[in-house]
Amino acid sequence: MTESPVGLRIFARRTLLLAAVLILAGLVLAAVLLSTDNPVVLLSIFSTRFLGIFIEAVPFLLLGTLVSGLLEVFVRPEDIARYVPRRALPATLVGTLMGFAFPVCECGVVPVVRRLFHKGLPMSVGVTFLLAAPVMNPIVLASTIAAFGFGPVLIGRFVITLVVAGGVGLVFAFGARPQEILQPQSLMPVMGGGTDVCPTPAPRPGLWSGFHQAFEHAIDEFFEMGRDLIIGSLLAAAMQTLISQEVLLALGRGPVVSVLVMQVLAFVLSVCSTVDAFLALAFVGTFTGGSILAFLTFGPMVDIKSTLMFLGVFKRKTVLYLILLPLLMTLLIGIWTNLNVNL
Repeated sequence: MTESPVGLRIFARRTLLLAAVLILAGLVLAAVLLSTDNPVVLLSIFSTRFLGIFIEAVPFLLLGTLVSGLLEVFVRPEDIARYVPRRALPATLVGTLMGFAFPVCECGVVPVVRRLFHKGLPMSVGVTFLLAAPVMNPIVLASTIAAFGFGPVLIGRFVITLVVAGGVGLVFAFGARPQEILQPQSLMPVMGGGTDVCPTPAPRPGLWSGFHQAFEHAIDEFFEMGRDLIIGSLLAAAMQTLISQEVLLALGRGPVVSVLVMQVLAFVLSVCSTVDAFLALAFVGTFTGGSILAFLTFGPMVDIKSTLMFLGVFKRKTVLYLILLPLLMTLLIGIWTNLNVNL
């Protein structure tokens, strides 16, 4: 009976943290509005950017929660054990390709991964899928071809994503225990992850009753994850409004600085991976090829809104690793590309 107080404490800490972030963002925005000559225009820009980010992301969150609900009802832990390899290297490879079976972006993939962890998905597969799926899926493949054609940018985007996501997944495969990195609600029931699923095998429900249960789970998860999406969209819109993009673009020169600037832009702009290729196309000719690839690979893995959603699945220290490892790996690959490849 000790799980409920622990869950309440986690919920209370997250709520206080998010409230503090919102208050701080509100104070900063209020200070900027008071210091500008035309606060109405600035507030209008902020509102437009928030709505643009939120409206772009919410359909994919809805899709992800629907998939999560279907997994909760129709997929049993023994199914995961039967079809997913247990060895680290093959399991990680499966994780990089799962996006073609579950074509979701960085918003929709989070609830799917949490539900799969709850069903017993191996750690390396879940982490790899979390980072790879926003790029390694047919929708992003089509949008990247439409923007850049079939060429080095398309190939580089998918190869870098495979290397980075697979590398991070292997790190978690060899050096992480689920109880140490996952929030309690993401663990399997036999590990203390709640009591809503019976640890003994149960027959699958009928089609009609199963869909009804799946929609109930999807609604609950949509509102839980939607809170983080709204807060992440607010923060992303505030940073886009308060930080001049001209200042960032002026820094985008040289093989190292250009990659860092594009990584910052990818994190701040929080553009959905299904359309970010068209935004990156606008930077061609101004930024280096390595920085364009860093934008197209790091951004779908980690941005403001997905970082907040990660906190509903992983512990804070783990979220820090999920940010820093892809950041450093894409930074090094982007710099190497600038120095050795002419894109």
